[in-house]
Amino acid sequence: MEGGAVSEPTRILVAVNQSTIKGYPQASISSKGALEWTLKKIVRSNTSGFKFLFLHVQVPDEDGFDDVDSIYASPDDFKKMKRRDKMRGLHLLEYFVNRCHEIGVPCEAWIKKGDPKEVICYEVRRVQPDLLVVGSRGLGPFQKVFVGTVSEFCAKHAECPVITIKRSADEAPQDPVDD
Repeated sequence: MEGGAVSEPTRILVAVNQSTIKGYPQASISSKGALEWTLKKIVRSNTSGFKFLFLHVQVPDEDGFDDVDSIYASPDDFKKMKRRDKMRGLHLLEYFVNRCHEIGVPCEAWIKKGDPKEVICYEVRRVQPDLLVVGSRGLGPFQKVFVGTVSEFCAKHAECPVITIKRSADEAPQDPVDD
């Protein structure tokens, strides 16, 4: 550093999601693994040299009613559902923020709604992180056709370097679609 200039920390955007098995507020195996790998292999002990940016993308249910076949709805019902969804997302992000605070790494966290692939790439363009880290469930070729993979899409389309962290075999549930 010339002239005593302070360098900016490396900003790492980590896309996180909830567990498909346990639901909110439990973080997915892949999300936890992505954070822990990044802490262990990149941050190491240089906690002041990095800043984490946690993004959780909530996928809206087609009708907003979370698998309920029919419901009487008033405008207040919709407001309550939006607040409930936001609280669930905040509780999920709390895990990641607390983990960073435990070890002294600065962080920010936010929630967006939409298609995770599209929203993550949009947020990369918007906040311009130095690096994007995404977890991968390790789906086979057949499952990828039906489920799709956010990590592959981001690796191809995100406007920054992308690291995809695969789950270790001992962490994978019986069905890799579950996370």
